[in-house]
Amino acid sequence: MMVELLFLPSVYTECPDCQGTRYKDSTLHITWRDKNIAEILAMSVEEAQAFFAGEEEIMRSLTALIDVGLGYLRLGQPATELSGGEAQRVKLASELQRAQRGDTLYVLDEPTSGLHCADADRLVTHLQILVAAGNTVVMVELDMRAVAAADHVIDLGPGAGEDGGTVVASGNPQEVAKAGVGASAKDLGLALKESAALERSA
Repeated sequence: MMVELLFLPSVYTECPDCQGTRYKDSTLHITWRDKNIAEILAMSVEEAQAFFAGEEEIMRSLTALIDVGLGYLRLGQPATELSGGEAQRVKLASELQRAQRGDTLYVLDEPTSGLHCADADRLVTHLQILVAAGNTVVMVELDMRAVAAADHVIDLGPGAGEDGGTVVASGNPQEVAKAGVGASAKDLGLALKESAALERSA
């Protein structure tokens, strides 16, 4: 509930009738598996995946969100509370559910930002699925583990901000790392070695 103050910005307080659920009592009395709509929307995506086990349509959406590293979000979380990276990954999750035509261009700005390494790897795997289906993914990325999985790399620099804007290296990840120019080459080389070591141990 909004409370208007005379000389200060309005403030919001919890509604005494619904206790912040935003639903009428008649709505909250309706339950499914002993949970009402407010309780379901308060669940995280991971919690909801267990709750909705066996519901194929719902599970497809929840699994797509988990696959792009958003299992921690609440189902009822307002879009205005999402970071830029989270909003991108929500859109990506919706794309992963659709039937792929193989002619779509995806432009992503640091989609792995803030993700745990395991979630970032899972995201890259799904981006590779989009590419394998004939789509094109263009990604601005600073995580060299993700860059190492790219088909083609364009390294801009030689520095950041006003020191950037020039193509310092271009090619597949191995070529860019081997060129040894730009700020990314050394870290990209290490990421490629790590990736190769993991493949050998698998």
